[in-house]
Amino acid sequence: MAQELRSINLVAPAFKGINTEDSPLAQDPSFAEIADNAVIDKRGRIAARKGYDVITTNKTVLGTAALRAIREFRDNAGNSKIFSVGNNKIISGTTTLVDETPGSYTITADNWKMVDFNDSMYFFQRGYQPLVYSNASGAVETLSSVSGAAGVTTAMYGNEVIAAYGRLWTADFTNNKSTVYWSDLLIGHDWSGGTSGSIDISKVWPDGYDEIVALAAHNGMLIIFGQHSIVVYQGAEAPATMSLMDTVAGVGCVDRDTVQHTGTDVIFLSHTGLRSFGRTIQEKSMPISTLSRTITKDIIGLIQGETEFFRTIYSPEENFYLLTFVGQNTTFCFDVRGTLEDGSYRVTRWPGSVFTAYERLTDGTLYVGTTDGISEYKDYSDNGSSYRFKYFSPSLTFGDVSRLKILKKIKPTLVGANSATVFMKFAYDFGTSYRTTEFTVGNQQPAFFNVNEFGTNSSPLSEFTGGELTNQRSLNAVGSGTTVVVGLESDINGFALSLQEINLLALIGKTL
Repeated sequence: MAQELRSINLVAPAFKGINTEDSPLAQDPSFAEIADNAVIDKRGRIAARKGYDVITTNKTVLGTAALRAIREFRDNAGNSKIFSVGNNKIISGTTTLVDETPGSYTITADNWKMVDFNDSMYFFQRGYQPLVYSNASGAVETLSSVSGAAGVTTAMYGNEVIAAYGRLWTADFTNNKSTVYWSDLLIGHDWSGGTSGSIDISKVWPDGYDEIVALAAHNGMLIIFGQHSIVVYQGAEAPATMSLMDTVAGVGCVDRDTVQHTGTDVIFLSHTGLRSFGRTIQEKSMPISTLSRTITKDIIGLIQGETEFFRTIYSPEENFYLLTFVGQNTTFCFDVRGTLEDGSYRVTRWPGSVFTAYERLTDGTLYVGTTDGISEYKDYSDNGSSYRFKYFSPSLTFGDVSRLKILKKIKPTLVGANSATVFMKFAYDFGTSYRTTEFTVGNQQPAFFNVNEFGTNSSPLSEFTGGELTNQRSLNAVGSGTTVVVGLESDINGFALSLQEINLLALIGKTL
């Protein structure tokens, strides 16, 4: 009697991203156990991330240090200047980095927060007098030295600063963790005159005591993130009369640099995962509001193990929120185009990440900072070097976990991957010793109308394509087990790669 041949067709593998929380036997095969150096592309396929291209050619002032922050300054005339911080310096420029640190101003830490406000760039860090740059001065200077400066005292040397509702707002001071200061209207250097002021929320914390970590503004509200709670004031356009709107206990913010605006919401990292401000307020911190539910334990472990700092960015052009644990060289890429059935974002992982700073420019260009200076997130190599793309499925049972499977064929369909060597891997019964088969994608070039339109004897006629080339293979497989894991790896070095589908054919044997 012939054995039954059964097929599993993994259409758009990893369409739902990584899932390390649920049992591998109970997982939807649309999840992935591993999705490294990957994104979810616009067609819903797992694809290789872009790389970075270093544009800095002279980084003498940075030395061997890494950039800790990057910020674009745009004046009222639309002129742009890039500032960054690192090596205990205030730096400007992209190709050549220039030291802009004020003379006789000593810096021993690089945890600056920079904001662009009313034709000036402001720099805040706990325990340091704030700095300011404007085209009028042509240089970075201390805030107290600006003409008309008032109220610039050590009491307002905050670690957090935002520009919102026509003012600067600052908090998180060395000896005061419950007060928020705001500047006069449209005057970022006046902290004691006009409509400037402050508010002490020490008696408002829902759990009795907390410390301010971050601030955000959204829909006329001032959002104050504590370590373990959130306080929201409404009517922040007129802070002297703003009133308490809501509080949330049990959910706080890990770090000010994890807060990102998406236009319609505010995303931040809590001690239990990535969260949405809007949904947290609506649901009063119910677990469903967690945007990283599929990797909760991974996130918690990395938070607890982080010894350096966090960096994040939201890019509407790339449709992602990046969360980098700098001290552990790990970045999670959250696809923000929609959520899964449980309300979480689809997520992939970028191991070995060297990114230490991010900035999205007005034109949508994404800058990343490293020890090499400033780079652009673009193309498909890491400054000329390859990186490894990986996909591994959850354990596949072919509908019956108790019966033996004898894998016969693996049929991957790839898009792109020009000239790449691709390694298909498979293992049985949760084993970690993978069998490997490999193939090389040919040197394919897309053909476009009016480019090599007519062939020659040495260059035959090209078939017009849409610019994406598809490669299908049929590979033999051996071995047997009750469950099967299949994976794909390839070094990305100059060309995009997307995984369209993987078709698996297996003989279904006896019950074990």
